[in-house]
Amino acid sequence: MSEDYNTAVMQEWPQVCNQLKTEVGETAFESWLKPLTPSSIDNGTLNINVPTRFMKNWVSTHYSDRIKKICGKKNPNIVNVSFSVQTVQNHNKDKSLIKQIKTTPAPAPVGFTENSVSNISTEWISDTDSRRQPISAPLNPNYTFDNFVHGKTNEFAYAAARKVAESSNVSFNPLFLYSGVGLGKTHLMHAIAWHIRQNDPTRNVVYLSAEKFMYKFVRALRYKDSMAFKEQFRSVDVLMVDDVQFISGKDATQEEFFYTFNSLIEEGRQIIISADKSPTDLEGIESRLKSRLGCGLVADIHATDFDLRVGILKSKAENLGVEVPEKVIEFLAHKITSNIRELEGALRRVAAHSQLLIGKDITLEMTQDVLKDMLRSYDRRTTIDEIQKKVAEHFNISVKEMQSARRARSVARPRQIAMYLAKQLTSRSLPEIGRKFDRDHTTVMHAVRKVEELISKDVNIQENVEILRRMLES
Repeated sequence: MSEDYNTAVMQEWPQVCNQLKTEVGETAFESWLKPLTPSSIDNGTLNINVPTRFMKNWVSTHYSDRIKKICGKKNPNIVNVSFSVQTVQNHNKDKSLIKQIKTTPAPAPVGFTENSVSNISTEWISDTDSRRQPISAPLNPNYTFDNFVHGKTNEFAYAAARKVAESSNVSFNPLFLYSGVGLGKTHLMHAIAWHIRQNDPTRNVVYLSAEKFMYKFVRALRYKDSMAFKEQFRSVDVLMVDDVQFISGKDATQEEFFYTFNSLIEEGRQIIISADKSPTDLEGIESRLKSRLGCGLVADIHATDFDLRVGILKSKAENLGVEVPEKVIEFLAHKITSNIRELEGALRRVAAHSQLLIGKDITLEMTQDVLKDMLRSYDRRTTIDEIQKKVAEHFNISVKEMQSARRARSVARPRQIAMYLAKQLTSRSLPEIGRKFDRDHTTVMHAVRKVEELISKDVNIQENVEILRRMLES
């Protein structure tokens, strides 16, 4: 077609827009049709530019036939319309577009009613100005790869996280990290986001908790911002959702998350999820969503072992600028095994006590005194009798056999594991532990060293010890 012909079509476009506004209404027109720009006519096809992929899909599905009909009436040579994405060059344009479509009304999804939305705490969603805030949550500057101490129990998750962070293309989709409380999954999530933002600032990385995702979704329904919500979340390059178990039982939120997930996967965007359980073990999550969550790479972060806890304590002590004796570090690593947060918290308490009381050196006695409430709490959680019972049940022997003089491996190995766990999960002294097994303290010392050695070499022993630890700490 000639340049004059294209110009004529461009001059007719305002008339097309006026008719579209009359047919679809001003609100829908302002949201979806006003941003469209005709670019050219090629072999009877009117080519129209749209700002984003999401808008292209929506307009193609809902308004393509109307546009073709109106344009065809004004110009019989136009028999078809085609939409293509015109790349937005800066974030200001993205923001203005999102603001432009914010007022689009949309029906509430299945599971939400007007009453269910209005019953949400008004304190939670009353600040309308907060709708202008960015959707990504702030990142902890201390949660970087450089500050992440990795060992045998978390090295696979660490390697997977680094691979995703360092790759410009999608590596594993989704990457699903899971672990118990305080074992480092949130640290890895933040580290990925920091690395991508620092090394490729052009990528739009969004990190937030599942609870925040739900909050933003409910608020979008409240203020009739559903389309803006969809546009925001489906136009990111990397979506990171922490603690996805919190959308358990929230059917409408799960449905929206499912469609957001699918949209990003189809567009080749990276998704990273964390939870406290593997996808198959998540309760209250729809089967189809479980299947999507588990279709990429699933990486488990195991409970820390003694060596990793020692490494973490030394790293944190260095960051705090305090000198901590080796005996104190080993004591803390033996006593506080449940999660890294409690371990770090204990070290900070001891360090603060030393720094505030000028000249007060960190000693084992001082550490025991400062942390006596925490140590008593650990004692209440697990007893040696409970450890013996659980270990005996696990290895299908009796407690009496464990306490007997038998040296057969089928009895001796469970006995050593029980001694090891008693040393790790209680604050009882070696002689106290020995008396529970009718042994002396040197036998307990040998058992602890032996099990530590076996854990580093024998996967079966490592798994058995880990299973027993989780049962005793749950």
